[in-house]
Amino acid sequence: MTTTTETGTETPETAAAVLEARGVTMRFGGLTAVREVDLTVRQGEIVGLIGPNGAGKTTFFNCLTGLYVPTEGQVSYKGTVLPPKPHLVTQAGIARTFQNIRLFSNMTVLENVLVGRHTRTKEGLWSALLRGPGFKRAEAASRARAMELLEFVGLAAKAEHLARNLPYGEQRKLEIARALASDPGLLLLDEPTAGMNQAETRTTEELVFAIRDLGIAVLVIEHDMKFIFNLCDRVAVLVQGEKLVEGTSEVVQGDERVVAAYLGTPFEGAPGAEEAAEVEAAEAAAEAASEPEPEPEPQAESEPESEGEAEEASDAGTESDAEEASDDEATETAEEASGDEAAEGDAPAPAGTPASEDADSTTEGDSK
Repeated sequence: MTTTTETGTETPETAAAVLEARGVTMRFGGLTAVREVDLTVRQGEIVGLIGPNGAGKTTFFNCLTGLYVPTEGQVSYKGTVLPPKPHLVTQAGIARTFQNIRLFSNMTVLENVLVGRHTRTKEGLWSALLRGPGFKRAEAASRARAMELLEFVGLAAKAEHLARNLPYGEQRKLEIARALASDPGLLLLDEPTAGMNQAETRTTEELVFAIRDLGIAVLVIEHDMKFIFNLCDRVAVLVQGEKLVEGTSEVVQGDERVVAAYLGTPFEGAPGAEEAAEVEAAEAAAEAASEPEPEPEPQAESEPESEGEAEEASDAGTESDAEEASDDEATETAEEASGDEAAEGDAPAPAGTPASEDADSTTEGDSK
């Protein structure tokens, strides 16, 4: 794809690199959210970053913009390693928007854009307090630039409206205008069309193309695949914190691993596949260890080997036999169970009475 910029006609492959991320890794305790991700964005290029929920896309953005300090790796802007401080990253030339809109709701549309000019204003505290000629000139220049940007995004007519009174789609535009107020060379957009209808999405797509035509590189996260594939020169796919594939829209759409990742289907060599296999093996071993041993066959299926064994078997079933036997048989069984104490003269227990009750009644008779 040919990209037309203010400096001439260049292809993305030959344009100078604006952003270079090398081996970016971000760990939170034992969790690795981003693992050794490499990514290059060139001048005047639009690059998409996609992946399932939880793939580490926003974490990677936060590493690029200084909100997080990468555990490993480094981020460079135009050949200079960026310090891990958000305001210094903005001053270097990288601006961003957020997944959740972060506007100053009680300030006007114009004031919100003026806030974005603070890194490009050289007047300090004393100049602001004294409000000398230099400060007034800088303030007028910032105001003029802010109005240009509002005209660019289509919000000039609402410059004096409170930001909170804007419709959702226009709040997204205002956030982009504020990011552009710092005159960036690279703009990072985190889900700029989230919650938009088709008309608003189309308007945002045209706005991003217009930003690219100004010579500003764009890196965008988005879940709307149609938006991404229509917009981007290249697309990188993150899965479980690792870059799975990077290439043109056609290459990414034709990669079976990308389809499998979005459908939740594991594929050979997927990030975390070894760990998942180890967990599965451990669970299988635990289930095998917890299975009960096979029980021995019941004694009833084989004949007793001797008279002694037969007598032991009959003694074990005395209690249940006594309930089913006749009155005479139950009485005889109870007398045998009561032992020598019952033989001393106590009356036999009623039929069906357990041996333990006979023993209690015998003891009571002795005490009397």
